[in-house]
Amino acid sequence: MSTTTGTIPRNYTTESSTSPLEWLKSWLLTIDHKRIAILYLLAINFFFLLGGAAATAVRIELITPSGDLMTSDGYNKMFTLHGVIMVFFFLIPAIPAVLGNFLVPLMIGAKDLAFPRLNLLSWYVYMGGGLFTLCAVVLGGVDTGWTFYTPYSSTYANSQVLLTAVGVFIMGFSSILTGLNFIVTIHKMRAPGLTWFRLPLFIWANYATSLIQVLATPVISITIVLLGLERIFGVGVFDPRLGGDPVLFQHLFWFYSHPAVYIMILPAMGVISELITTFSRKRVFGYEFIAFSSIAIAVLGFLVWGHHMFVSSQSVYAGLIFSFLSSVVAIPSAIKVFNWTATLYKGSISYRTPMLYALGFIGLFVIGGLTGLFLAAVAVDIHVTDTYFVVAHFHYVMVGGTIMAYLGGLHFWWPKITGRMYSEIWGGISAAVVFIGFNMTFFPQFVLGYLGMPRRYHVYPEEFQILHVLSTAGACDPGDRFYRAADLPAALAALRAHRWR
Repeated sequence: MSTTTGTIPRNYTTESSTSPLEWLKSWLLTIDHKRIAILYLLAINFFFLLGGAAATAVRIELITPSGDLMTSDGYNKMFTLHGVIMVFFFLIPAIPAVLGNFLVPLMIGAKDLAFPRLNLLSWYVYMGGGLFTLCAVVLGGVDTGWTFYTPYSSTYANSQVLLTAVGVFIMGFSSILTGLNFIVTIHKMRAPGLTWFRLPLFIWANYATSLIQVLATPVISITIVLLGLERIFGVGVFDPRLGGDPVLFQHLFWFYSHPAVYIMILPAMGVISELITTFSRKRVFGYEFIAFSSIAIAVLGFLVWGHHMFVSSQSVYAGLIFSFLSSVVAIPSAIKVFNWTATLYKGSISYRTPMLYALGFIGLFVIGGLTGLFLAAVAVDIHVTDTYFVVAHFHYVMVGGTIMAYLGGLHFWWPKITGRMYSEIWGGISAAVVFIGFNMTFFPQFVLGYLGMPRRYHVYPEEFQILHVLSTAGACDPGDRFYRAADLPAALAALRAHRWR
């Protein structure tokens, strides 16, 4: 009698004597979706640390009102580095590239993604974009802000605008390739009997995200090309001296960048749907509503970019329409929150680490969403535009929401990814520290913005110091030597002496 033995995938090696070169080659040339997800995990976490370090430097600078640590030019470059790295190289790819790559084939019963080599190429493209951006940092940095607003970026900036823009441009192709791969895989490679309304909600969220990636990312790519042409050849696309329109850049940029918010938050919502139903031990309430709300967010996200431009020269009537649509887009997000809450109701809730992150996500996202309604109202938006109120809202939705879901998902699927179990005690402590630290960092910024503190200023009136000290205390280690260098005792004395009126 003959026996059959399973074949070992060529991406894996079983011999303990494999040379380091062969081991490295097996990783760098792999077409296995699980290994590619781990490659993304390592790369994305590196950029996460880099972006977080830049944010820490910014917060330390803002402890005192006089700008002690950096010059104004250095400060501009530091917050630009933070924004570019965090938005384009962490928040946008984090969950789709890591958890999506690992889990989408497993959840739909496929052997791999539809285009495994394209999947590997997307990682190399991502790393190429990151390399260009890091070169820009080494060669002097860029000071335009992550939005690259013209005409400053196209005409007047003397920093590494083109090198950074090329890095973002290249990274966009990675996003497109990943989205295309997911769309084809989910359409064509589902297991027999796995109909659309049997799909996990994580798959629905990644499918909606992929639609945005494929449809919106080319717009920012074209915009960056036009920016480069104007900066190099003086083509009058955005420069009013040459017949261009700087507001056109804002329209093109935000037509991509507002849907990009949903590239960040939709996969996070998919993760939270899985965590809530697992750790409340109940079927998710209103499965169809949550699934269709993901598609609704993807569609409506393309229609609200103008609320970033209420104080620009766009039409008053356009502002009215964008204000209405910005309120409408909150409805499908609210549906998700209501359904998650209904799932929790009378559930047998287990407060494991992933569930703590999921509950933290709901709290942060609700605050971010409600303050988004403030910004959707034209009159309020005019008052708080370009203040720390916008910074706080932006971070509550994108950073708080995405990071809580990313860390919650990593803890939840960590045994599947690595074959090891994390420490539940340290996991719970980490969830509490992230949640408390985040709120301590960004909630004071709502007050700062309401009181009129502009964003992107490193020198500010002394009456704002108390709130900046609170914000920095939430972001940094109080024992850091930089605190002492920035004269923390004087800042705390101001905190004790302050009296609210």
